[in-house]
Amino acid sequence: MSATNETLPPEEVILSEKRRKNARNSAISGFVGSALEYYDFFIFATAAALYIKELFFPEAGAAGQLFSLATIGVAYVTRPLGAVMWGWLGDVFGRKKVLIATLILMGVSTFVVGLIPTYEQIGIWAPIIIIALRLLQGLSAGGESPGSASLSVEHAPDHRRGFFASWTLSGVTFGIVISSAVFIPIAMLPQEAQMSWGWRIPFLLSLVVTAIALILRRTLDEPEVFTETKELKLVVKVPVFELFRRYPKALLLVTGMSLFTMVNTMINVFTLAYGVDISGIDRSEMLTFVSVANLIAVGTIPVFAHISDRIGRKPVFITGSIGMMVLAFAFLWALNAGGPGDTWLIWVTGILLLSGAYSMSNGVYPAFFPEQFPPQVRYSGMAIGLMFGLLLAGFTPAIAQSISGEAGNWFGVALFTAGAAAISGLCALLSPETYKTPTARLGQRG
Repeated sequence: MSATNETLPPEEVILSEKRRKNARNSAISGFVGSALEYYDFFIFATAAALYIKELFFPEAGAAGQLFSLATIGVAYVTRPLGAVMWGWLGDVFGRKKVLIATLILMGVSTFVVGLIPTYEQIGIWAPIIIIALRLLQGLSAGGESPGSASLSVEHAPDHRRGFFASWTLSGVTFGIVISSAVFIPIAMLPQEAQMSWGWRIPFLLSLVVTAIALILRRTLDEPEVFTETKELKLVVKVPVFELFRRYPKALLLVTGMSLFTMVNTMINVFTLAYGVDISGIDRSEMLTFVSVANLIAVGTIPVFAHISDRIGRKPVFITGSIGMMVLAFAFLWALNAGGPGDTWLIWVTGILLLSGAYSMSNGVYPAFFPEQFPPQVRYSGMAIGLMFGLLLAGFTPAIAQSISGEAGNWFGVALFTAGAAAISGLCALLSPETYKTPTARLGQRG
């Protein structure tokens, strides 16, 4: 025990230790819970890039890949609805209960995807069912990372909010790693085995994944700032009304800052299909690239978040935005120019983009976004702003596929990516700096 703690009354020492334990547990739970939930969410995206076209849209012809990638986007349509619903429940009834509910919904809907008969077996009902389940995934995802990040921010020490909250995004990124990695051995199976039963395995494994995450989530405590809000009767009955009435500027800026997240699906989904179909790169190598780049990002995200605790959220976020604008062109040019046996430049530029520039902004926003709002609308504010911004990320693979076309127009896709990153950086520039503001005073403005 430190000398400082020895001078404190026993009850203060106990409280200090409890706060430290809660901060640590919320970060661990945020990492593991988000990793496992987003494993569920992103295995669908990987399957859409590699298998769903043949299994569920076999009669769509050349538009089949576009339809397949669009199924990823439909989940982002229900994410704002989930943000409103889970944000309201989380701000009124508590963060912990909502995070458990989102996890169960995601786990069940993902498991059922692994049981769906294909188009060949039940016809048009196959794509209808898979789209319905994808909508349920989106509903769940609308509350997951905003709730986890808000919980971590509220439990963390004032001077380390960025670091503790960033583990939620490290978890999301690790979920992407395992969602890609789990398909690598499947991609090595004979084609017939992949298409008949192999693609189902990652979805069926979600049952185990969900059980592990639930055990962790049940150990969490509600943050002090939320319980104090309830005790002081400051809870807002309909947070979304309060949000639009008193914090429209913050909500709009958070939505704009969220647009950079389209880089995630541009790399992890669109370029996965582009690399295989246009550049002729082996499917297993593209899956390995995505897994390795995201695995490196798991480590860089908390590093950039830690830096933001020292120098501010805005410098790190904006630097990341500028980096994404430049590296998008370099990476997509390399992907277009490369081919089988000539992929080293794809690896270098892709890792710099995903693990470097993108991770700067990605590591900062779990603290930066909820810091824009007071506790009574924090969950709702982050969830709604983030999920409306993520609509672009959801449809990025389909938009990029439309821009690219059969000729593989990489420059148009790079321009689209740079534009989204530029808007995010501008919105960050217009937002207030929050890293030095005490947690109890966050969001205290008109």
